[in-house]
Formats: sequence, structure tokens, C-alpha cells
Amino acid sequence: MSPHIALATCEELPDLDPDDQPLVELFHKMGIEATPAIWSDPTINWVDFDHIIIRDTWDYSGRLEEFLTWVKMHQSRIHNSYEIILWNSNKIYLKDLAGAGFPIVETQFVTDPHGDWDPPLLGDFVVKPTVSCGSRDTMRMRTSDPDYRIRAHDLIERITSQRKTAMVQPYLTAVDEIGETALLFIGGDYSHAIRKGPLLVPNVEGEREYGLFVKEDISPREPKPEQRELATAIMGYVSQRFGVPLYARVDLLEDSGGKPVILELELVEPSMFFATAPESAARLVRQFTH
Repeated sequence: MSPHIALATCEELPDLDPDDQPLVELFHKMGIEATPAIWSDPTINWVDFDHIIIRDTWDYSGRLEEFLTWVKMHQSRIHNSYEIILWNSNKIYLKDLAGAGFPIVETQFVTDPHGDWDPPLLGDFVVKPTVSCGSRDTMRMRTSDPDYRIRAHDLIERITSQRKTAMVQPYLTAVDEIGETALLFIGGDYSHAIRKGPLLVPNVEGEREYGLFVKEDISPREPKPEQRELATAIMGYVSQRFGVPLYARVDLLEDSGGKPVILELELVEPSMFFATAPESAARLVRQFTH
């Protein structure tokens, strides 16, 4: 009997994000039934599914405890695993990566808006929460603006009032011309990469699509050898610690010296940008046909 798969999504995207919709037909061609399912829908009997693949649960950051409880309840059939999601759902995981010797964007973690935190003396910087998706509560600040400390304080206060930790990071200007490089992995193996254009306009929160995420400028990209090497090493770290994830995305920026640094490691519900690499969605489907 072929497995029945749930493609977990959110209320705003009941039929999945357009990038993930082809998965349904690709599974069907393999003789596997795959059904979009809203993770928070209390009427769904999740035991009817052999596997639950988390795809578009992009409302989880405002309901983290509820989401983690749901993941734990169904951990025997969840992809990625509960252990991975618990660790990766809070960007404090960056401390673990730095402790393991990986280069990350310099980050201050702030729990008290009145406490010690120091924006860079020159240039722009970014304030965002450690629990977030789609650039929610994220803003780029300019130290040249006379009221930048007030703006930053107000945003940090908004974040910490939600019982979250704020992050303060320098804005790496290479993103304006070069963009981010995101490397996508399926079943632990490198699949493809994309360029993500700059998202953050100083002192402005971006317009959100479906109320969930800031619209992104995405195009295919061939990563540099040093980017592949770093991303592959990170995947080795994750796989050794938690087991091989079904899917993963490593988001890199270039520092002032042109070396890759880790912006984020996306293991909960990353956009995989299947449309930029035609065979990539099929690679994910094939993970369930062995």
C-alpha cells in the first residue's frame, strides 16, 4: 500500500504556496497521495498520514508553543524531525554554529531593550527577532539618522514584549549588489542555489504577501566553491547532531573581505524555490520512493 503524505501549510495558503503546489502532482505520478493540510486545523486526523512534510507553515512564529506542541505530538511522522525543528525555530542556534567554528554574521542577542547593546558606530544595522519568518518585525536602521537609537529601542521593546529575544546585526553592504546566496539541500545532498536580492529599505518594514512574508527577488545562482564548502560543512554538522534532514537551506552573505558568512540556517519550513531548478521538486519526492 502506497504512503499517504500531508504537505503541512497554514490557513492563509490552504492549497500551498505556488512553488510547492507541483509536489502534489509529482507525488501522484509516483503513485503516492499527497494532500495539503493546514497544521492548525483541529478537524484533521493526522494519524491518517504516513508522513507529514512541513512546507508552508509560515504563521508559526506567532504561535511557536502551539506549533512545537503539534510537531512533538506527531514526531514519529514529521519531516524535518522534531529535534531539528525545536533547535532551529529559534535563531539562538547561531550561537551553536559559532561555537562549532562556523563564521556567522556578527550578532548581539538582546533580551532587555534598556540593557547593553551597541549598534555599529558607522553604517546600517538590522534589528530582528530570534523567532521569526518572512522578515517579520525586521528593520534596517541607519546610524546617520538622528533618531536611530529611538527607532531601534522601540523595535527591540516590541520584540522583547512578545517574550522573544532581539538580534542586532551589522548590515553587510555586499547584499546590495551581490545579494544573498541560498544553497538548497535535499536528503542531505546539495540540490541548487539561488540569489536573493536585498529586502530591507532603511526604516521601513516591507509590504507582506498573504500577510506572511516580504516579497523576494529570486533568481538562480551558481554558488562559489567556498560557499559550497561552507554550506556542505554545515550540513555535515546538522546531520551528525540530529540525523540527515529531508530539506535544508543555508543562507549566506559576503563579509567586507568577500568571505561567506552565515546569515541563517533554515530547517523548519524554508522556501525551496523549486521553480528555479526544474528537477529539484522531483528530488524531494524521490526521497519517499526508495
